[in-house]
Amino acid sequence: MIQLYSMLQKFIPAATALGFACCTSGAALAQTTDFPNKAIRVVIGFTPGGSTDTVGRQIAHSFSKILGQSVIVENKPGANGNLATDFVRRSPPDGYTIFYTSIGHVTNPLIYQDAKYDPVNDFTPIGQILSGPNVLVVPGNSKFKTVKELIDYGRANPGKVNFASSGIGSSVHLSGELFKQLSGVDMVHIPYKGAGSLMPHLLSGTVDLAFPNLPTGAALAEQGQLRALGVTTKTRSAAAPNIPTIAEAGVPGYDMSTWYGLVGPANMPTAVLKILSNAVTQTVNEPEFKERLIAQGQDPKGSSPEEFGAFIKAESVRWAAILKEMKVKVE
Repeated sequence: MIQLYSMLQKFIPAATALGFACCTSGAALAQTTDFPNKAIRVVIGFTPGGSTDTVGRQIAHSFSKILGQSVIVENKPGANGNLATDFVRRSPPDGYTIFYTSIGHVTNPLIYQDAKYDPVNDFTPIGQILSGPNVLVVPGNSKFKTVKELIDYGRANPGKVNFASSGIGSSVHLSGELFKQLSGVDMVHIPYKGAGSLMPHLLSGTVDLAFPNLPTGAALAEQGQLRALGVTTKTRSAAAPNIPTIAEAGVPGYDMSTWYGLVGPANMPTAVLKILSNAVTQTVNEPEFKERLIAQGQDPKGSSPEEFGAFIKAESVRWAAILKEMKVKVE
């Protein structure tokens, strides 16, 4: 009897610990598998009104239907998305704060001295949404009718042409810097806090030209408010086949595309990541969403977290080499 009592004394603490561990893991599992049980916010690093914001809101609407939970867009403009990036980086990795980011995610740390984040290790890739061209546009009443006219004038008048961007390091900015480098035109860069901010100044002729995303630029060109001189990719866009490429219009070798995708803070739970990744796939394959992107000249992606992670790594290496040649830096 004494021996049995002694055995029970040894067994009870172990059994209690085991039971506690099971309860704890069960609670953690419950917290993960009932995701999402509250509103999710999609952070966008630019002002409302641009194509980034428009597509981001379409994604939020789709996620809300798929996940059965409110999905709220939160705009945090500033420093080409750096403020939004840092906000997401410091957020809890629980899946309730995710970031609709772009090419600036990999170029900002190469350009901004105070952007001290690692685009690979400080975030969890969820999935790429799309890629597509930008377009070189001038005001509708501009004296420039072709890329050649712009180049001829710019070379003869160094520093007399300016171009606007949605922020230093954005695809809109990098498209202009690449144009400067390959065309030999010395243009003055005028950065804004987003495409929505620069567009009124472009339409009024306050600035000479810009390289917005194709959906924004082509739509305004069709209305006659802007004139489209060339798309930034090496092939013409099926959505705007009458717009030549910048390469064929006078700048051989010019090729620039932008991309967008969703990331979250580092170390997101696998179960949560899977739910969000599935929502990306469903959203991009949703016929209406997909057709809308294609009609705008965008290439729908819907990649897996692993594929998007590998893509981000490759882009970081590629742009490190390009920006070294461009000498674009913000101290």
